[in-house]
Amino acid sequence: MHRGCTKWLFLVLLISALFVPGSGAQKLRLASPFTEHMVLQRDRPINIWGEAEAYQQLKVKLGEDSLSVVADANGYWQAVLSPMPAGGPFEFSVQCVDQEIRMRDVLVGEVWICSGQSNMQMGYQQIPDIKALEPLACNIRTFKVQQSVAFKEQKYLEGTWETKNPPSAVAFAFAYHLQEFLDVPVGIMLTSWGSSSIEGWMPRDMTEKLPHFKRLMNDFDSDMAKHTRIDSILSKKGKRTTKDDIYLRTQPNILYNAMLHPLAPYSCRGIVWYQGEANSKTIEGMQQYGTTLPLWIERIRTEWKNNQLEVMAVMLPGFENPLIRKNKQPDKLELPDLPSWAWMREAQCQALDLGGTHIITTIDLGETRNIHPKDKLPIGQRLALVAQQKPGKKKQEAQGPIINRVTIKNNKLVLHFDNAKGLQTIDGTDPKAFWLADQSGDWYKANSKIKGGKVELGCHQLERPLYVRYAFSAMPEVNLINGAGLPARPFRTDLFLPPANK
Repeated sequence: MHRGCTKWLFLVLLISALFVPGSGAQKLRLASPFTEHMVLQRDRPINIWGEAEAYQQLKVKLGEDSLSVVADANGYWQAVLSPMPAGGPFEFSVQCVDQEIRMRDVLVGEVWICSGQSNMQMGYQQIPDIKALEPLACNIRTFKVQQSVAFKEQKYLEGTWETKNPPSAVAFAFAYHLQEFLDVPVGIMLTSWGSSSIEGWMPRDMTEKLPHFKRLMNDFDSDMAKHTRIDSILSKKGKRTTKDDIYLRTQPNILYNAMLHPLAPYSCRGIVWYQGEANSKTIEGMQQYGTTLPLWIERIRTEWKNNQLEVMAVMLPGFENPLIRKNKQPDKLELPDLPSWAWMREAQCQALDLGGTHIITTIDLGETRNIHPKDKLPIGQRLALVAQQKPGKKKQEAQGPIINRVTIKNNKLVLHFDNAKGLQTIDGTDPKAFWLADQSGDWYKANSKIKGGKVELGCHQLERPLYVRYAFSAMPEVNLINGAGLPARPFRTDLFLPPANK
C-alpha cells in the first residue's frame, strides 16, 4: 500500500476509535445505591451522583422532573433533584450522548440507614412476634450492604435494592410500623456487622479530634502483619470463616471505608444506630463513648451534607455484663454504684445535646445473660413512633417519662418529668429502681410514690437526701411508664465518679 494511503488509513481508524462508545470513553455509571427498585427520600432534595466521561453533559430525569449536569474533569457528576412527595413507581433515567441508564420501578418515601453491630444485624426468623408480621408487610424495600472492609475510602460497594423486607429484626420491625404509621413506601439501607466498635465505623480524619482514635490508627497503621492478614482474608475465594470475619469487623476505620462512605450523600431521613456493646468492656471505654458518639454524628452529618440528618440511637437494654460477673457479684444486678451498662446508657444520652438526635429507651427489655435478646419488636415500635413525628403537627407520645428537674420538699425529693401524662406503673405498685444518696455517696433504696404526675422519694436511712439514681444498674426491675405505656428513661443527678475511679 502507498505510504500516503497508509497514513490516511491510520488517521481514519484513530478518529473512528475516539467516537466508538466504550473505546476509551468512561462508561456512564451510577453510584452503588442507585439500582432498580430503589426508594428515594420524600420531601427533601434528592442527591443523584455517578461517573461519566469528563465534561460530558448528562440529563437526569425522575418522573416529570429533570435536570442537566456536566461531569467534571475527573468524570464525577452530581444532580440534586427537587423534593417530591411520596409516591411511585416512577421512571428514572440518566442519559448522555451515547449512553443511557433507565429504571422503571422507583419509589419515593421514607429512607433510613440502619447500622451498628450484632443486635442490628440479628435476624428475626426465630422471633415469632416479628416473623408474624411478614405476611402483613407491604411497601417495604431493602438495600443490604455486603459486609467487607477496605484500607481506603471506597467509591462503590456491593448491594442492590430488593422488594423485600430487611433481614434484621430491628430494621424490619421498625420499617413495618413506620409504614403503618405513615402509609408511604419505606426503604431500609442495612449496613451492619456484629462485634464492631464505633471506631470501626469512623473516618480516619476523626483522629484529629479524638486522641484515643489517633492511637488506635497509629497502632493499626504500623502493624504490617495485621495488614497482611487482612489482605489475605480479602483475597480468599468463597465464604470466609467466622474467625476471619471476626478479625475483619473488629478493626478500626476499615468498615466505614467499605460499608458506609460509599452511601454518602444518599438522601435519607436519618440513621438508626444500634451499637455500643463492643465499647462497653471498661468504664473508661463507656465514658469515652460519651465524647465519641456526638462527634461521630456530627461527622456523619458533614459527610451527608445534611445538618438535619436525624439520628436515633438504641439504648443498651438490661444485661448482666462481664463487668459485674468478673467481680463475682451476679446477685447485685440492681445496685446503682457498680460497673455496668448504666454508664454506657448515660454516655449514649450525651448525643442528645446535638439536637435532631433521639435515644430509644429499652431499660425494660433485655435478658440477664443473653447479649442478643429476642425482645426486638418493642424496639422497632418505639423507633417508628419517633420517626413518624412531624414538626408543627399534633404529636403522638413517642417517648417515655424523661427527668426534667428535682425539687426538695421537707426531707423528700420530688421528681418532675417530661412526657409524664398518665404517669403510672405497669403493675399498680409503687415505682421501683429509685435510689437515694447524700453527700457521702452511699446509696440506699428509696421509698417512692406517684403524686400529682410526679414521683416523691424518701429514705429513712437519710436525713437529707440530695441525689437520685433511677434504673442505673445492670438489670434493674422497672415499672414506671406514662399513659402511652412507654418506660421512663434511666438517669442520675449526682456527679460521683464511676466506681473504677472512686
